[in-house]
Amino acid sequence: MREDTKQIVATVAYLIGVKRETWEANYDRFCEGLVQRLDADNNAVAIRSLCRLRTSLIRSFKKTDKALLYDITNIDKLEWFDIRDIQALQKIGVKILLTNKRAVDYSMHFNKLINEKIESCHNLFPDWIKWEYIKDLFMLPKYTKTEVQRYEFEKYMANMNNYPYKCYIVWEPSDIGNFLYTDGKFLETLYQMNNDYFADSSKYKNAVADVKNNIYDFIDDSDKVVLVVDCENSDVYKMYSVLKNLNQDEIEKIHKIMLFDDSHTTNGWDYINKFIKVPVDHIEVERVTDRKSLVDIKVTAEVCREYYKKDVTSFILLSSDSDYWGLISSLPDAQFLVMIEYEKCGEAIKDALDSNGIYFCSIDDFCSGNIEEFKKAVLINELKAELDYIVGRNGYTVAEEIFARARIYADNNEIRNFYDRYIKTLRLAFDSEGNISVQLK
Repeated sequence: MREDTKQIVATVAYLIGVKRETWEANYDRFCEGLVQRLDADNNAVAIRSLCRLRTSLIRSFKKTDKALLYDITNIDKLEWFDIRDIQALQKIGVKILLTNKRAVDYSMHFNKLINEKIESCHNLFPDWIKWEYIKDLFMLPKYTKTEVQRYEFEKYMANMNNYPYKCYIVWEPSDIGNFLYTDGKFLETLYQMNNDYFADSSKYKNAVADVKNNIYDFIDDSDKVVLVVDCENSDVYKMYSVLKNLNQDEIEKIHKIMLFDDSHTTNGWDYINKFIKVPVDHIEVERVTDRKSLVDIKVTAEVCREYYKKDVTSFILLSSDSDYWGLISSLPDAQFLVMIEYEKCGEAIKDALDSNGIYFCSIDDFCSGNIEEFKKAVLINELKAELDYIVGRNGYTVAEEIFARARIYADNNEIRNFYDRYIKTLRLAFDSEGNISVQLK
């Protein structure tokens, strides 16, 4: 049970200049803290203010030109331009006011600044989106040509209701409803506009409210909850997506997280404690032989210890291994909530959980599109481990190997973005004694 997220469209809506009250009504409750982060980003503020001024100019082009020509005034004195946008740009050092110019000059000025500054907003979007598709919504090619400006003006005025929230963007408008309704609709339409196809719905689908509320109720109804993770039978990125997409106040009620790890798993498990506020016990389980894991035995022993000696009454168990039914059934007075992965969990264990009234949900249902900071930390660490051996190798191949070791399954676009941002920008560094090393920029 999943529904579309709105994080991407909310960011685009902010940048193109959607009115604050409209933005809050459509996105605020879906994107906790987003507007505060965008307001604190000078690059985002600059693009938003410039886009708002550009839209206002197109809507009132003739009126603006007449006022500038005959009234000896400037745009900061014209009521259809929001003075707050002009002041915001001036505050961050963007020269916005021109002297003795007409509307066409301001149109070129706004477009020039947007074309120059939009690249600085690349980091507001995850690497799995083709940035050039989003960038093209803002950049007007050949903006210095009169016929281009006239075409955009006439197109907008004739189709204003088909532009998202009547805000100008660079596109061929069509009657498709709200382009910025959800991330799913936006990505589908955006990629189609570029003769492309976006296929990974896990990036923009999230668990429905009922699933989240069942988890919250389980936590709230328990005296003490421990989240137990079988790292050998769980995906670290899906696990983090669960924590990322749940209410953080509820997550912080969890007593602790116990990670039962094995030498054959990804290093990503080492980073969980750096991204959440819940205490983490990372338990490394050694193997007697390479062929036999002891994780399940260790999990069983430690869960029993927590229950009988540390008064833990409830456990959230994250594993798709059916062997844990023996643990669950042996502690009938403990409360369990089980998180599984669809592909790894058989029907027998799901039937057993269901018939015994034990709630379970899938970590596949939680959105994986907003965990870029976590994935990036793992990837950068893998890259740093390669720096002493990188000279003479193919950079893109190195990027592919890093993703493979981190067990991040990504398409060529996401790997290419990582390669462009972090491998192509590697530089030589010299210490005080002249020794050379390769370092991240």
